[in-house]
Amino acid sequence: MTIACPLCLSAQTEAYFQDKTRSYLACSRCDLIFVPDKHHLDPCQEKQIYDLHQNSPEDLGYQQFLNKLLTPLTLKLPSAARGLDFGCGPGPAVKPMLESKGYSVSNYDVYYPSDEGALESHYDFITCTEAIEHFNQPRKELILMNSLLKPGGLLGFMTKRPTDKAAFAKWHYKNDLTHICFFSEDTFQWIADWLSYSLEFPGKDTAILQKQPC
Repeated sequence: MTIACPLCLSAQTEAYFQDKTRSYLACSRCDLIFVPDKHHLDPCQEKQIYDLHQNSPEDLGYQQFLNKLLTPLTLKLPSAARGLDFGCGPGPAVKPMLESKGYSVSNYDVYYPSDEGALESHYDFITCTEAIEHFNQPRKELILMNSLLKPGGLLGFMTKRPTDKAAFAKWHYKNDLTHICFFSEDTFQWIADWLSYSLEFPGKDTAILQKQPC
């Protein structure tokens, strides 16, 4: 039975890789590599893994890691821009880091405390750091983010990108059982074309998309 791509909904998917734990499919339309639903953890199992994460806002190493996205992103932001950290996790760091620079940031996460009304406002920018690879419905989440972003707004992602099958076989990133979608440069280009955004890659793990102004 053909399994449709969770991003572009294409039925043009095929087996890509198999390890001891899971199978992986690849979409020939948008280039997404994804794990079929049958291998997904249930929400309780997933949250148990997230609860083990040691990402502290006070950790200077973690701040340096996030700055791979935040530094090029803030160069494009107007002063006092308002943003949303989508998938902020158990130890939100983007909010204090950007608020120390004069920006206003709301937190949103499906498993952890979110700011009241976080999904009821519109934003100048949205960050999604090390979260998109966890989405089991990436199309739905991207449509939501698009609806929350103001015209001309910026959408910043941080996630490791797959390159080729030989590298994928040895790639540690796929071994995290909560990682179920893998976005290549071509996948981000498909997203940009689909949403009519511009796209740039500030670094090997980052992507910044900009919504068309009015």
